Amino acid sequence: MYYGDIPHAKGHPLFKHNSFRIRLALWFGGLSLFTLLSVGIYAGWLTATQIKVTAGEAIHANAMAAAELLGANLYEREMDIALVSQAPHFVRGDLSDPDVLSSLDRRLDMRNEFAWLGVVDAEGTVIQATNNMLVGQSVAQRPWFIAGLQGVYSGDVHEALLLAKLLPNPHADEPLRFIDFAAPIHNREGKLVGVVAAHAHWNWVTETVQAVANRREHASDSEVLIVSSTGNVLYPQALAGVSRLPDNLPHNKHYSIVTWDDGRDYLTSQVTVDARSNSNFGWRIVVRQPLENALAPIYAMYSRFFILALIAVLLFSLLAWRLAQTISKPIEQLAAAARCIKLNTSAPRYPTDTSLSEVAQLSSAMQSMTESLLTRERELELLNQTLEQQVLQRTEALAAANKLLEHLATIDPLTGTNNRRRFDEKLEDCARMGKRTGRGFSILLLDADHFKKVNDNYGHPVGDAVLQQIATLITNNTRATDFVARYGGEEFVVILPDAPSETEVRTVAEKIRTAIESAPFPSVGHMTMSIGSSTWHPNDSSTTQVIQRADEALYTAKASGRNRVVAYGQQ
Repeated sequence: MYYGDIPHAKGHPLFKHNSFRIRLALWFGGLSLFTLLSVGIYAGWLTATQIKVTAGEAIHANAMAAAELLGANLYEREMDIALVSQAPHFVRGDLSDPDVLSSLDRRLDMRNEFAWLGVVDAEGTVIQATNNMLVGQSVAQRPWFIAGLQGVYSGDVHEALLLAKLLPNPHADEPLRFIDFAAPIHNREGKLVGVVAAHAHWNWVTETVQAVANRREHASDSEVLIVSSTGNVLYPQALAGVSRLPDNLPHNKHYSIVTWDDGRDYLTSQVTVDARSNSNFGWRIVVRQPLENALAPIYAMYSRFFILALIAVLLFSLLAWRLAQTISKPIEQLAAAARCIKLNTSAPRYPTDTSLSEVAQLSSAMQSMTESLLTRERELELLNQTLEQQVLQRTEALAAANKLLEHLATIDPLTGTNNRRRFDEKLEDCARMGKRTGRGFSILLLDADHFKKVNDNYGHPVGDAVLQQIATLITNNTRATDFVARYGGEEFVVILPDAPSETEVRTVAEKIRTAIESAPFPSVGHMTMSIGSSTWHPNDSSTTQVIQRADEALYTAKASGRNRVVAYGQQ
């Protein structure tokens, strides 16, 4: 297509500030700049708010985890000392018994957080102690001894006095500090005969807190502090006696932005350590992160955004210029023709089609392109629907297969109860839960009496049917929260969670035994069941111990005539 000659003189409207090209380019550039800046500022504000929330919740999660673990560890050590005071060789009343020292030495070896353990008579003289430290010396004026005479005691952190010269200090730049635990010792007649005490390293407390912070994902520049009930920093040592918790830190929020005594703003979260003891220290775990570090990604994003915004404005302006040039050419041709007519300098040259056939052709081409694209779009939508349906079908098939595999992996195929593998997993879960919450559990180990005779006299198919009926009777006569599994052969096992009492355990066991005893078994007549029970102890070194105790009780039930329930310890 030919548009004719278009002059490009200096005074041509193409280059004037009010030309269509200039105005469109300026409008596009200004509008894109305004839009990008508005969106960028708003997005930045939203992102900054979200980053504050995310960083604040992260440091609160760190503080919460550290406080919970520290509280649980303090309570566990306190209960450990309380249990030691009730050990048989302690309650015999002879504090000079070698078994007493042996027990203390074992505790020291097992608990590396303890620096010293000892027993003190009622007058305050150390009778026996680990590594023979302080033996024969008087501790009658020590707070832990005075409080230990009255009951189980946990003492706040303090610097070492008597032990400072006797124990090595691995941290030469820090004073040697301890936490005290003590409990009274009563003999079998209930008379107070002395106190058992332990000094735990302060570094055990700080390493416990720091280990939690190191395990969790958080900004590397966040800092974990232990603060006393009065607001003084106890840890880290570099801030102890130098920095205090700000007084304006709110207690009803997970985190807040406060200014510390170094003049910097920090995202700060505090959680009180609940040791669940009578001697609550009032410690608080505080995690803080410099605010400028938390918002550093925002500043970097703003820098990148402004660079991209300038590039986008330039590109939009150039695009607008090119668009205006394409649209204005037919108009410029008409203007040139009009000038030629006005000046009569030469014959006007018009577009070959005064109806702007180029635009019509472009419109026609665009219509054809649109129809082609719509056809392609419909084809793609149909293909996409087909693919989505296939993916859905494959996903459902995969889910069904996974469910079947999980069922096959955890369910006994003969009885329909949980299998031995699932029982082992459940037993470990119950033990972990018990150590965390302090709520234990009990187990029942059940064995069908004379089951070998059933297989020998009636055949294995009848024996399998008997096992299936026994499994149904056990399941129907246990509680909804109990866990039933086939342990192996004719043995079954039941886990009773949530710290059931001895009466509850025996009630469930007797209910199962009576149901089996009174149920008719086709082809066999009647069956009986011997049951042994035991309770998990927090100091069990492994879950096999509770199984062994139940097995011993089951053996006693078998030896005592079968068809009975025997609890471990009641043989």
